[in-house]
Amino acid sequence: MLFHHCPVCDSGNASRRQFLAGLGAVGAATMLPASAVLSQAAPKLIDTHHHFYPPSYLQMSKEWEGARKIPPFPGVFDWTPARSIELMDKNGIRTAVVSLASTPGLWFDAGAEAAGKTARICQDFAAEMRRDYPGRFGIFAPLSMMNIDVTLKEVEYVFDVLKADGINLQTNYGDKWLGDPLYKPVLEELNRRKAVVYVHPLVAACCGQLSVGTFPAVIEVPHDTTRTVTSLLLSGSFARYRDIQWLFSHAGGTIPMLAGRIDAFYGQRPNLKEFAPDGIMGEFRRLHYDTANATSAPALAALLKLVPVSQVTYGTDYPYFPLDQNKNLQQMGLAAADVQSIESGNATRLIPRLKAA
Repeated sequence: MLFHHCPVCDSGNASRRQFLAGLGAVGAATMLPASAVLSQAAPKLIDTHHHFYPPSYLQMSKEWEGARKIPPFPGVFDWTPARSIELMDKNGIRTAVVSLASTPGLWFDAGAEAAGKTARICQDFAAEMRRDYPGRFGIFAPLSMMNIDVTLKEVEYVFDVLKADGINLQTNYGDKWLGDPLYKPVLEELNRRKAVVYVHPLVAACCGQLSVGTFPAVIEVPHDTTRTVTSLLLSGSFARYRDIQWLFSHAGGTIPMLAGRIDAFYGQRPNLKEFAPDGIMGEFRRLHYDTANATSAPALAALLKLVPVSQVTYGTDYPYFPLDQNKNLQQMGLAAADVQSIESGNATRLIPRLKAA
């Protein structure tokens, strides 16, 4: 889940290819219900929303939550890379691109220097996982973002030394969302590198009490994705940093439902082309979104009315949610080719290295 303290089948590949080839010969592949193809072989999924926890990070989390009397979330404090692999195998997931969960992120109320050290621990641990389990893990490397000069050095390290697949940012850092001018140098560098930037939400520091009796993850977390997307839009960041490939969690939070409202307020501005060259709806269609905890029929329908299938990747939010969320995709009536694109094809287009992982 987004709020850290709330709650292979190689033998089947040939037959699947033959099956699809036969369908192509009669021009019917994309018209067949997804379940008919998926029943031929276990899917080879790529999970772009999969959390990891270095041991020292887990210990800091345990102490942080314990001091606040926050009950542990099942599956977090007994997490290991081997356990991830075991469950990935059971659920047909070939590769998981790992990232940190949200609150408390890298902070632990310890300041910028400590956040930088924690970021390096997490970056190196993710690289060890990828080395120890070849082909099974990709890396969205976290950045500390509290000291811009330090953060720029982190960008250099994770790409030039660790060869990370992309960057893992939070939706906010304290009282600043990603469109804030403070982050301009970081976004400029990520744009220069044509980076994939995966954004994970958390509860804004201001707003934990707005959850009307629910865990903050239920309402506030998805809204924070909407806040940071809108921040990036209205600040002109999407327009300026055209080569960043953005990937947002949970079907974009509440963006699919609020896109029309945002467009109604800002779509007729005289300076629209300055911050939304493709129009507001066009800017939203350029972004990528994962399916983690968003494969209910209404959520997925709203997302796919906003964006083409090509912009959607499979995500689970493990260990907060199970790894078998693709079963919901199979019940949505999508064409087989569209399901396959969501399950793996779009991720390999976004991160070509995953084709050979």
